[in-house]
Amino acid sequence: MAKFTVFFNDKAINTQLFETGVVHIGRDDTNDLAVDSLAVAPAHAVVVIREEGCLIKQLNENFPLVINAEKIKEAVLNDGDKINVGKHSILFTTGKAFIRNPDQNNQTHKDIDSLNQELQPTLHIPEANLQVMDGKHIGRMIPLKKAMTRLGHSGGSVAVIAKRKDGYFISALEGNDTLTVNHNNISDNTIKLNNNDLVIIDHTTMQFFVDKQ
Repeated sequence: MAKFTVFFNDKAINTQLFETGVVHIGRDDTNDLAVDSLAVAPAHAVVVIREEGCLIKQLNENFPLVINAEKIKEAVLNDGDKINVGKHSILFTTGKAFIRNPDQNNQTHKDIDSLNQELQPTLHIPEANLQVMDGKHIGRMIPLKKAMTRLGHSGGSVAVIAKRKDGYFISALEGNDTLTVNHNNISDNTIKLNNNDLVIIDHTTMQFFVDKQ
């Protein structure tokens, strides 16, 4: 098992688990691990997960890949390695729990613990999606499979949807005056989403719905 936790400004913003296969890392939202930053290449790196170990490879020579403060083109990942892509860092760990780095501060520890607490209960709650209701991407489905899903663009409305034990919750990161649920401004609140709620982020209308079990 491989776990990747993405940090920005020493704060954990996303974590994902992968059992086997190939994990693509990059700015494009089609990547398995998307990092929303112009300092990250659309296709930045790839990790091949095997039973005998995980191999990471750089995909774009114009965008450096740094492992534990050393620029590399290819390397075998070890438990606790720190991967730098642009201004973001990614902590690589194996097993069921995060391995804490003693150099990280207490706030980082709290962020990791919080993400672990959110990630474990999500295994048994219904899957949910957002469907785009207007614009050039009308009909597009956005699965909410991550513990935390970031939506929107810097400079406009940016929201995060957290997948928790008791449901899906949305809160604003930027532009909270233009982010609404059912046409009500969410301001600085965290709102639990209900089936068929209408969410407007960065002037794009989407409908939230939970898959039937």
